[in-house]
Amino acid sequence: MNDRYIEITNEEIDFKKLYNFCKEDHLGAVNVFFGVTRNVNNAKKVLYLEYESYKNMAEKIISKIIDEMINKWDIYKVAISHRSGRVDIGQISMVLVISSMHRKSSISATDYFIDRLKEIVPIWKKEFYEDGESWLSSTPG
Repeated sequence: MNDRYIEITNEEIDFKKLYNFCKEDHLGAVNVFFGVTRNVNNAKKVLYLEYESYKNMAEKIISKIIDEMINKWDIYKVAISHRSGRVDIGQISMVLVISSMHRKSSISATDYFIDRLKEIVPIWKKEFYEDGESWLSSTPG
């Protein structure tokens, strides 16, 4: 489909590629969300994250979420890139870009997408601390 770009990658995310996919001269809004690895969670110092995914299933479910968004809001294009493997503090773990005629549609769709991703997409996050590690349970499985 030409209205979406979905990528799960071990490589650093190329934001410009996602932005260029979504922008068009007739659209007045391109909303961008960067998920960035932070150094603290639940009052524990985080050293780095590791993401694992069931890639093919994750891409299919992400595509279904995009279908839901297109049915709900007046959006035109969606580009999502999510990291897998190790992601260090300060690095980008996810970039989501959504274009629409007007800002409200793309902003609302962005919030919806992130919530749905955490609810149903098989991407798992493990946090590493000075004194151990922990899988976070916001994703299925």
